[in-house]
Amino acid sequence: MAEEIKIDRVQFNHVLDYIKINPNVDRDVFYSLFVDAMEAAESLKEEAEVFANVNVNFLQVVSYLANEYTFYLATHGRVSQKEIMENEEIRDFIVSIAVDKYYTNEHLAFKSAVLSNRFNPEISTITLYLNFVLGILSRYKMNDPTQTLLVDMLHKGFSQAKCVVELINDGYETEAFSCWRTLHEIECIFILLIKYGEPVIISYLDHMQYARAFRKMIPDKETTDRIFVRIKEEMKSHDLKSKDMKRFIEYGWLYAIPTIGEVTDFKLNFRDGVERCAGLRDKAEIYEMSSEIAHSSPLLIYSDNRKSYYHLITIMNVYESFFRLEKYFASFYLSKLPEEEKQRYYEMRNKYLGQLQACFDLERFRFNHVSKSLPKLEDEQEAE
Repeated sequence: MAEEIKIDRVQFNHVLDYIKINPNVDRDVFYSLFVDAMEAAESLKEEAEVFANVNVNFLQVVSYLANEYTFYLATHGRVSQKEIMENEEIRDFIVSIAVDKYYTNEHLAFKSAVLSNRFNPEISTITLYLNFVLGILSRYKMNDPTQTLLVDMLHKGFSQAKCVVELINDGYETEAFSCWRTLHEIECIFILLIKYGEPVIISYLDHMQYARAFRKMIPDKETTDRIFVRIKEEMKSHDLKSKDMKRFIEYGWLYAIPTIGEVTDFKLNFRDGVERCAGLRDKAEIYEMSSEIAHSSPLLIYSDNRKSYYHLITIMNVYESFFRLEKYFASFYLSKLPEEEKQRYYEMRNKYLGQLQACFDLERFRFNHVSKSLPKLEDEQEAE
């Protein structure tokens, strides 16, 4: 039957390049395994009625098989690829696992009840925009905190937004809502670093070192000891006690804000510190609800009764966070791009920012309607 499967080897090699298969893989051996896998996949279609109308996805089969093959090589170091080629039992083992995973994960996977799909404009538009922005940011130097902190935070913020959107799309509304909590924390910190600049950035970096020392992540004991001396001196200057050390390490960088003494009800925490100083205290109630979801409160346990509510409140808030971060990206980073790339971004911005706003307005309208129609949470709990 192998002779009946006609695969263009040039196309096949292009696919292997596309999926970045391990360069040590013998492509002749792998091709023969692929032919076996396609035969097995087609045979299973004939045997199982549930797959009768399924078109076997060439790229997905190759991807599963490539990963199973390289995993087998990594975990069976004494077996050569020549032996695999000649050993029918090993070949059948690798092929059967790849085909099982292809059909089970791609065609029989559990799907939570979903309220949208990746083709809906409220999902597809923000996904397109996030992919475009993340592609631009990936070309910046990153992961050098003293030089790239703001770019790193912006990249993390947009990545977190994409994670939230993907969870929403898969029907995991409460999980997406709890992930938005992290996105909100990132955006609040980023806003403060951008707004106040160098003194706050330097303090934030110092407190990153304090946290590393506190978590015993600095191997040199003398360096760690010096950091703790400095921590205690700074805490004393702010009339803080030993019990306040963890909060100071996490939030003490806020003292570098020039106007911190004018902040009403300031405290070393997120809501009354970071969020308040960032001017986003109006998000405190939503943030608190997201925190309760993250900590498995009744809001999470009874969330299946309120899928529409959590779907809409999450997508609304991820849109708002995205709008804020995108504004800073457009203001501070586009100027550094080559003119041609900058022009492409502006063209995309002009084309899709209006649609994003329309998506947000529609979701807000739906949220207001759903909110009015839902019973109170405590009433739902009593009904259970």
